[in-house]
Amino acid sequence: MINLTSTHKSDMSATLLSTTRRQLLTVTVVAGTVILLPGTLSFAAAADDIRPFQFTASDQQLTELRERILATRWPERETVPDQSQGVQLSTMEELSRYWATDYDWRKGEAKLNAYPQFITEIDGLDIHFIHVRSKHEDALPLIVTHGWPGSVMEQLKIIEPLTNPTAHGGDASDAFHVVIPSMPGYGFSGKPTTTGWGPERMGRAWAELMKRLDYSRYVAQGGDWGAFVVDQMGLQAPEGLLAIHTNMPATVPADVDKALLAGAPPPSGLSADEERAYHQLVRTFKQVDYARIMASRPQTLYGIADSPVGLAAWLLDHNDADGQPAAAVATALNRTSSTMGELTRDEILDNITLYWLTNTGVSASRLYWEYKGGFFNTKGVTIPVAVTVFPGEQYEAPRSWTEQAYPNLIHYNKVEKGGHFAAWEQPMIFAAELRAAFKTLQ
Repeated sequence: MINLTSTHKSDMSATLLSTTRRQLLTVTVVAGTVILLPGTLSFAAAADDIRPFQFTASDQQLTELRERILATRWPERETVPDQSQGVQLSTMEELSRYWATDYDWRKGEAKLNAYPQFITEIDGLDIHFIHVRSKHEDALPLIVTHGWPGSVMEQLKIIEPLTNPTAHGGDASDAFHVVIPSMPGYGFSGKPTTTGWGPERMGRAWAELMKRLDYSRYVAQGGDWGAFVVDQMGLQAPEGLLAIHTNMPATVPADVDKALLAGAPPPSGLSADEERAYHQLVRTFKQVDYARIMASRPQTLYGIADSPVGLAAWLLDHNDADGQPAAAVATALNRTSSTMGELTRDEILDNITLYWLTNTGVSASRLYWEYKGGFFNTKGVTIPVAVTVFPGEQYEAPRSWTEQAYPNLIHYNKVEKGGHFAAWEQPMIFAAELRAAFKTLQ
């Protein structure tokens, strides 16, 4: 469905059909009235067309969600005084009470719909993406990829600092045109019906997306699964890709990776930073049973498609350097507002609710099944790479390993705050790092 004001219907329809892709994006941003709802495409589109998109949940969907939360059949309390058996009952009961009675999805929906969104078909699959062009015409195009258990909701807070740096402590020369796609099976992107949509294919799809947006030179950024995608883009080195930035770098040397997988002691000769990273990785690998389940039996997770509380608990039980569930997320569950952009309870529920409304708990999980490569081992990327190390990440990549893994390293920095969900947790630090990382390419 295309929703237009009555006085502009015919003029806008003619404009949309006659403009170039770049002009189409501009018209959509300025007019703000073109709305494409899921499953309601009403005009014949070429395979490479870019269609405006917005999402509005129905009242019926939101009522059903609240009813399902309130009808949850709860298990008994855990038999330990900590989180070693999983997300604690008291945590889930309190979060669910708030979710069903006080939380307002419409606020999160409005934040999402405040930005221009689009759908385009790439390699047979609909890809949803946010696309915000800076007012600074010389801005550097940037594509940013989220991870699991995230979505494009993770990156909303970095859009303004990146596209409008002069309002956020930067210079016009720091500006980016920002593209944020939803990974296949996540959010509003299509759900693959056949195998093959792993990070490698996503990397090729993102290169096609940037080409389709008429960007002849651009940079790419990713964390969590997004880090895998940008590493693959670095290996593929598509025309126009100048450099990548990762906040979850793959730097572990082969001998260290072999020892980790074997559960052996660290190899001899490691520096203090390297040995510390080794033990951080040992801890991390003890906290990823959720990943092993999704990598082996994702289809068995029917419960997260049927129960919103089951979905919420599954998405919360991710780890970072300070615990499982991730300490940054656990802390945010008690944070109702933020002055510096820190993660809040409502933002966590925005992300979980998006998964529920799009029924993507299982389809998102299949990415773990698709990927057959290593996790933190070096991949052989030789194009320019920038790395930011956040202290709350699953491991802090030493400079020595990073320089070996990425021989064309253009930026390396350890920051003071932030963790695995870096853009979500510390958006201003994250934006400043991207400015510094790509400064020489602007």
